[in-house]
Amino acid sequence: MNDAFFGLLIPFAGTALGALCVFFMKKELSVSVQRALTGFAGGVMVAASIWSLIVPAIEQSEPLGNLAFLPAFAGFWAGILFLLFLDHIIPHLHRNADAAEGPKSRLARTTMMVLAVTLHNIPEGMAVGVVYAGLLNGSSLITAGGAMALALGIAIQNFPEGAIVSMPLHAEGKSRARACLYGVLSGAVEPIFGALTILFAALVVPAMPYLLSFAAGAMIYVVVEELIPEMSQGTHSNVGVISFAAGFTVMMALDVALG
Repeated sequence: MNDAFFGLLIPFAGTALGALCVFFMKKELSVSVQRALTGFAGGVMVAASIWSLIVPAIEQSEPLGNLAFLPAFAGFWAGILFLLFLDHIIPHLHRNADAAEGPKSRLARTTMMVLAVTLHNIPEGMAVGVVYAGLLNGSSLITAGGAMALALGIAIQNFPEGAIVSMPLHAEGKSRARACLYGVLSGAVEPIFGALTILFAALVVPAMPYLLSFAAGAMIYVVVEELIPEMSQGTHSNVGVISFAAGFTVMMALDVALG
């Protein structure tokens, strides 16, 4: 249980450390750097969705024979639709966007920017939570090393995300302390949703393949709807593509080496 507790905090620690960059960096990150960091985060999330979530979901469904793909298929689509639902009911503003998404709201621009990143972090917390739930429930296909690899991979891509949240907020007039606080809070949903996922999965062990692929679908939604467009904006989009490939291979290596 202690492993799961610390595992849930690792990604949150990555976001918090990144948010602290606002105290040490004088200027906002350049567009090219932001694009590179966004691409890297997307690569990590796609690799984690495949090796840490979808593949184990299919392997756990092998008794179904030729229909072993069904739980992963259903769970993946449920995750996509869940994030689509949240996207429509939560007012949020993506970085570099002029118009907010979701229902009309009088929330401040900075608040909606934080909500956008918070929405992004929900599936990451669920992903770590469901993997540790499988570990706690004795799944032979999920190892402590594999769960740690996922937590570390998400923490690595959360570090630049914390900076990407806090530094623009400071540039828009927030104090360094408040900008850092907002950056930290944007990642607080990860351990919360991770813990809730563990509690739910512990009650419904047979649903593990569905939950694993659910988290994968939610993460892929974020990548396609938010990260890929951001990393491809403007000229020299190849920076985002190369960074995406780097993030993908780093997460793949972590999963194989530690799993």
